[in-house]
Amino acid sequence: PSTWNTFLWTFAYPMAALVLISNWGAIEHNFVPGAAHQSSEPASSSAGSPLHATGTAARVSPEPTVRPTSASSSVKESHAKTPERSARPTAPQTSPEYIAMEKNIKRLRFKYEKSAGTEDEILAGMRFADYLKYRDSKIFDGGTYQMEAISVYRSVVTLLEDQWRSKMSLGDDSREIQSREEKDLSGYSGLNRELFLNYESKSVEGLLCSSLVSLGKVQFMSNMFERAVQSYEECLSFDGNYLDALTYRAQAFLILGKFDEAGRDYTRVLELDTDRVFREPISGLAKVLTAKEDAVPGGWTYLVETIEAELDQQTRAYEKVKAVSADNSDGIKHLADGLKRMHLTLFQYHDVKTKNAAAAWKHLKRGNDYKLAYVAPFNEELEKKRALNVQQVFTPGFFPQGIGSDARTPIFIIGFVRSGSTLLERILDSHPSVVGYGENSIFNGRLDMIRNEIVRASMGGDPKALRATVQALADGVVSEMRDRWETIEANKSELRDDERRSPVRFVDKMLTNYMNVGFIHILFPNALILHVAREPMDTIFSAFKHDFTPGGLDYMSEFNGVARLYHSYRDVMEHWDRVLPGRVTHIRYEDLVTDLPRMAPKIIEAASVDWDPTVLDFHKKKHAVNTMSTAQVRQGVYSHHIKGWKRYEQYLGPLLDLVGDRVNYDLRTTLKGYTPLQKEEL
Repeated sequence: PSTWNTFLWTFAYPMAALVLISNWGAIEHNFVPGAAHQSSEPASSSAGSPLHATGTAARVSPEPTVRPTSASSSVKESHAKTPERSARPTAPQTSPEYIAMEKNIKRLRFKYEKSAGTEDEILAGMRFADYLKYRDSKIFDGGTYQMEAISVYRSVVTLLEDQWRSKMSLGDDSREIQSREEKDLSGYSGLNRELFLNYESKSVEGLLCSSLVSLGKVQFMSNMFERAVQSYEECLSFDGNYLDALTYRAQAFLILGKFDEAGRDYTRVLELDTDRVFREPISGLAKVLTAKEDAVPGGWTYLVETIEAELDQQTRAYEKVKAVSADNSDGIKHLADGLKRMHLTLFQYHDVKTKNAAAAWKHLKRGNDYKLAYVAPFNEELEKKRALNVQQVFTPGFFPQGIGSDARTPIFIIGFVRSGSTLLERILDSHPSVVGYGENSIFNGRLDMIRNEIVRASMGGDPKALRATVQALADGVVSEMRDRWETIEANKSELRDDERRSPVRFVDKMLTNYMNVGFIHILFPNALILHVAREPMDTIFSAFKHDFTPGGLDYMSEFNGVARLYHSYRDVMEHWDRVLPGRVTHIRYEDLVTDLPRMAPKIIEAASVDWDPTVLDFHKKKHAVNTMSTAQVRQGVYSHHIKGWKRYEQYLGPLLDLVGDRVNYDLRTTLKGYTPLQKEEL
């Protein structure tokens, strides 16, 4: 800026206003944007007691929807590259839930540290690590406390292993339950009888399995999939039928592309868990069957017959519980989630196997109805306000000159959900000099701190201080990207020489960062921003039919919600093209899947790394894929699903009306040097 007043009015004040608006929006959401409304306390270490199909107290696995995390002391994990806690960014600090969680963490950390060397150390450590895991599953900031949770769980496992060895040497019973709780344990055997006991009541082996599985879940969340498998397997060495470990080992196998192993574990849980406490095997087996049908004995027929044999009973139980026990929200939600999974699995069966669109739609509609039954109504006005705020603050004259890092290290992928971003990331990640993290944005995790620090420096009146602040923030993002990769690599199983990499680019894929292009540009004016866009109704219908993790994407499952979110996305992307023309590189998904041999070299060229022909074989590489598109991305490039929504067009009339003129997207791939194929060449 040429003068301080100009700078103040065009940059500092709008930035301060945006921070205020963003934090207020987070308060209105009751959490970070995109997160579901949650309390600041995790579930108890013992199971809750929602009702199952028989009307009696159902057993609910501790945090059954949270991914596994466990690891034993025998698993050597490197912590040399773990960032200091004080250096890690956080979600919006004005959020009441965030503040409450941070207070709880300090309190539990103090109790744990005070318990060192006492008989309370094990339970204090488990509760502290459980809370860290819970917090990082609810605030999406890149995993602030994951490495600390792993460290605490490992310490607890070491102490429990010492106790176990001591009992073995004395000939004591390592499965002796400490107290007799009144729990319905019929139908379960071995350590599964302890699944629903409080920590104080568990045996030494029961505590070992609980801590190992929890450790595995954190490792999974941290993209340490092989380590997670090792943790589950150490638990299974005590009891090979431990349901929690089998369920989440299957999930890790699925991510690792080991479909036979995943199918085996999910099937075993389905056979053992007759009360359907663990809901994941139903939807997990559907993913396995979609990827490799012969991975499950009996294929789709086995799974469909299992569901159809139970569906009516589960539906009656749900209606009965709703009628007689409306205040039992946990029990109702548990049953609703199970029914949602059953119906969405039957939708998938008819969609991909029988091609019966009418039957598929019936189950999709019912599954989405169960999903939305206990979600707060969609706040359309708030969504409009969020998109409008971005457009009002980031005006053409907003961006100061001479600010930002020269680094090209990050590559940002943005877009609407289900647009082909995973395919684009895997193509980049298959290059030996590029690393992708899946859906775990380090930049997005630091965004609150970035906003606040830029405002603080802006209001100080010293352009040099602002320049230094922005540079430091950019350096921090790059440093954490490298630290995260080195930590993940150090915790992988032995790597072959041809699997070792020295990356110079790190892919940060968070699709909703289309809202944050302005901040990306301030920090990294030279970094590559790739916007992947898909035919509108294909991406909208794909989002509508997808079972996202509970949170801010729940509203994709209703016409009004998915249409409004799509309009906001288009509004904001068109805004960036106006105020930062040419800054975002657009990639049409349809060009990517029909013209990959010509597209891939241009993508790699845009990333400023040398071409490597093995990029075209990206689907053959064994990199773990922690994404909603796990199975699809391993199948390589295919285009048969283009215009796939047309099969369901007769049911989508109201949605088409809501999308309006935006059913068309006149957007061209803007990769330098790339000319799209003409229709006659396709």
